[in-house]
Amino acid sequence: MDETQRAQLFELADLIMAIARHLQVAKADEGESWTPLESAVMRYIDHRPGSTATQAAEATRLISSNFSRALRKLEQKGMVRREADPQDARRVRLHPTRKAGENLRHLEDTWSRLLAEAVPDTEETETVVSMLRQIESHLIARTGRG
Repeated sequence: MDETQRAQLFELADLIMAIARHLQVAKADEGESWTPLESAVMRYIDHRPGSTATQAAEATRLISSNFSRALRKLEQKGMVRREADPQDARRVRLHPTRKAGENLRHLEDTWSRLLAEAVPDTEETETVVSMLRQIESHLIARTGRG
C-alpha cells in the first residue's frame, strides 16, 4: 500500500467514526440514550434474533464483563428478552422485544431524515451502502466472527 492509499483509508475510517458520533448524538437527542457498547449488542441481536450470548459477545468483540453489562442494561430498558433454547434448556437465546422494534423504527426515521439532507441521491446512497457492507463483511471475515 502506498502513502496516498494509506492516507485515504485513514481518512475513510476517521470520517466513519465522526459520522457515527453525529448519529449517536442524534439518537440521544431523540430519546433514550445508549452507550456505543449497547448499540453494538442491540445491532447484533436485531440482525440475528435467537443468537446466544456467546455468539453475540464474540461477534461484537466485547469482553465478557462488558458484554454482560451491556446486555443487562438492554434488558433493564426492555429491549432484549432471553428465552430458553427449545433444543437445549441450558442455552439461552436473545431476542429483540416489541419495544426494541418500535425503537428501531423510530431510529430509522431519525437517521433517514438526518442523512437525506446529506445524501439526497438514491444511487449514491446505494453505492455508499454497498461499499460499507463490503468493508464490514471483510472485517467480520478477517476476525472469524460474525
